Amino acid sequence: MARNTGFRVGTSDVLLAARPTVDALTRADYLGAVATGVDSFWVPDHLNQLFPRSLWQPKYCGATKVIPTIDASLEPWTMLGHIAARNRVGRLRLGVAVTDTGRRNPAVTAQAAATLHLLTRGRAILGIGPGEREGNEPYGVDWSKPVARFEEAMATIRALWDSGGELVNRDSPFFPLRNAVFELPPYRGKWPEIWIAAHGPRMLRAAGRYGDAYFPAFPHQPKDYAQRLEVVRTAASDAGRDPKAVLPAVMLFVVTGRSRDDVDAALDTEVLKSFALNASDEMFGRHGAEHPLGPGFSGAQDFLPHSIDEETALSLIDAVPPSLMRDICLNGTPDEIVEQVAEWRDCGVRYVVLANLSFLRRNLRKGLASVQPFNQIVRRLKRL
Repeated sequence: MARNTGFRVGTSDVLLAARPTVDALTRADYLGAVATGVDSFWVPDHLNQLFPRSLWQPKYCGATKVIPTIDASLEPWTMLGHIAARNRVGRLRLGVAVTDTGRRNPAVTAQAAATLHLLTRGRAILGIGPGEREGNEPYGVDWSKPVARFEEAMATIRALWDSGGELVNRDSPFFPLRNAVFELPPYRGKWPEIWIAAHGPRMLRAAGRYGDAYFPAFPHQPKDYAQRLEVVRTAASDAGRDPKAVLPAVMLFVVTGRSRDDVDAALDTEVLKSFALNASDEMFGRHGAEHPLGPGFSGAQDFLPHSIDEETALSLIDAVPPSLMRDICLNGTPDEIVEQVAEWRDCGVRYVVLANLSFLRRNLRKGLASVQPFNQIVRRLKRL
């Protein structure tokens, strides 16, 4: 396998309140990231999770012993500030993967990211996207025009950061500015990088216009990534930017273990199979099936799992083809996963952020044991 010293790796925590202390898992993940020599550490921004809470029971997942509830999501900017203050080792870059422009006013997001950037001496990354229905609609946030709202939010953040402390006035259907002031300074003349989670055509163009990195996360395939990256680069060029200046990044989810049989057994467990409901109907179609939530279902962006009862959830995951499970995440032994990441590299990816889902299996001991092969994968990818 060809060596590419420009390939970089980050890891992501799940950011859930745990036992014995709320930040126990996050702290362990951060220290693991430092030990494996990754380039960055990330946390998600959710009020809740994209899994049916009705399946979060000991009979389906051993991790319930250390994570009492799947929807106890911690606030990301608070946690990153805590990590930055508490940990003096590693000094990794810290990112949110990703915050959204629906329920967070862009002025507040601009302030949070700039604050973290100053506190960490230039190590903050603002991962951002339009968000998902589950984190907006249930809380009274209009979900009818998420991409239009995202575009206006990005323009607002850039306007505030570029204002030099002058009063800012800007018309906008979502975020009008009227003599707005933003006087936080950039760190040594540089604002946090903006990594944009984009998938659809309009979002891809926005990533090209505004993003320092293209950073999708929803399940898709390497060949899809290559095609979308070209759209992003074309949009960057059309906006007068250097298309090669947009970093090709991706977040990928991992299910690993000590053997292929161990991994296959994990992929067949209820909670992990429910993760497949975040895939689009298009992805189901590639495996000869229709999304159990209906034809044309977009997947994670429109998934509302919280009111799905146990019986319904089990019925939905029965419709998930086993082949789809192997398609929506990196899965296998370390050797197999390194080869899978190489496919993404060959399709243009230069920065991969990995989230370990291997703990979402019935057996807690096996879930915890997955940390060793996961760390092995990370170390090997650093040499990819």
